[in-house]
Amino acid sequence: MCDTMVALGSATKDGSVIFAKNSDRQPNEPHLMVRVPRKRHPQGAKVKCTYITIDQVEETYEVLLLKPSWMWGAEMGANEFGLNIGNEAVFTKIKQGPPSLLGMDLLRLALERCRTSLEAVHLITDLLEKHGQGGNCGYEKPFTYHNSFLIADRESAWVLETAGRFWVAQQIKDVRAISNRLSIGGDFDLAHSEVVDYAISRRWCRSREDFDFARCFTNPLITHFSRSADRERACSLRLQQDKGEITVETMMEILRSHGPGMDNDTPFSQPSLGSPCMHGGGLVGDHTTGSYVAKLTSEGDTYWLTGSSTPCISIFKPYWMTENDIIFAEEQEEEALEFWMLREELHRLVLQNKVGNLAEYRQQADELEQEFLALAQAVNTRGRDPRLANTIMKQAWQREQELVSATVKQSRPNSGTIKGSPFFKRYWEKQNKKLGL
Repeated sequence: MCDTMVALGSATKDGSVIFAKNSDRQPNEPHLMVRVPRKRHPQGAKVKCTYITIDQVEETYEVLLLKPSWMWGAEMGANEFGLNIGNEAVFTKIKQGPPSLLGMDLLRLALERCRTSLEAVHLITDLLEKHGQGGNCGYEKPFTYHNSFLIADRESAWVLETAGRFWVAQQIKDVRAISNRLSIGGDFDLAHSEVVDYAISRRWCRSREDFDFARCFTNPLITHFSRSADRERACSLRLQQDKGEITVETMMEILRSHGPGMDNDTPFSQPSLGSPCMHGGGLVGDHTTGSYVAKLTSEGDTYWLTGSSTPCISIFKPYWMTENDIIFAEEQEEEALEFWMLREELHRLVLQNKVGNLAEYRQQADELEQEFLALAQAVNTRGRDPRLANTIMKQAWQREQELVSATVKQSRPNSGTIKGSPFFKRYWEKQNKKLGL
């Protein structure tokens, strides 16, 4: 379960393109930050994706990936040309195929091989045609689905929705939010050559004029229980309300927002499947394990990463793709895992009500983030000096580390208990035990 959004330059306050996503997955699944450099590959080289091996290309581009720890692909990320992609699980009437390419693999392949959003649409659909999509996407329990993608570059953006090998794509005009459901009807710009004929053959529609991709291909039961319509509606409403004034802070606020009935000050005693900031603990649903905002301009791009779950208590930190060692290399998986686990321990201490003064921690976190936003503006207005960017990054990430480490250290000895329903308490007690907390 996830939510992904974009606002094009016509809808933002400063004319930039702003992209954002929450990755909602099983709560104990580590979400790692990885940076992979541009590489050249010998003729005939192969690349091992999560389940299958496919032909490699001559050159792959530098990428920033935010990914589940156990798979090759990524939930969201960017490349050196400002191309950004986020994927969504969608539930369709098309039967799941054998293990092949995951949606996360398709996302990474597109980032490594494409420069623009339209190129990425064509590459992903070509790979679908050649290899298909399929395989378990779950961490501790089986979970299979098809995929939709929100794909953006510095000038344009597309939504690509798939059902097995079938697909449609729609170019975005100003703002768009997608969630765990098919949303494109009959007003698409590109489509699989056989998608309409297949729907007619299955009697899902009567004619080409009657064709609606979402209506024809959606599995209504699973889609309903995903609460995707509620989350997509909440994100879309905020984007429409703020159109013309959307900023990075707008996207952060949406990613942290909770649904009706949730207390924004203490949302840690009940699940929130219907919230963009998803909290686990229900019969259905996952937990937000990583959050991401990207600001794209012709002068360069600024990325905002939490590197942690639960954005309502996390700190977005600025990142630029300069020469730096802030983000982990692929071979540094242990260090990347340690980074996520420390922040996840903080989340579990909050759940257990062991953080003595949560309001004070959240105030300090907010003050740090506001300072980082102001410092990032200095980079944006001074010609993208890489030395200044690296100095600000080092300070920001170090100070966030110090606050999280100190809060965890102070909270570990405290007594506390998980609040909420008996089911909610048992759920998180079980998750904590599995994670070794």
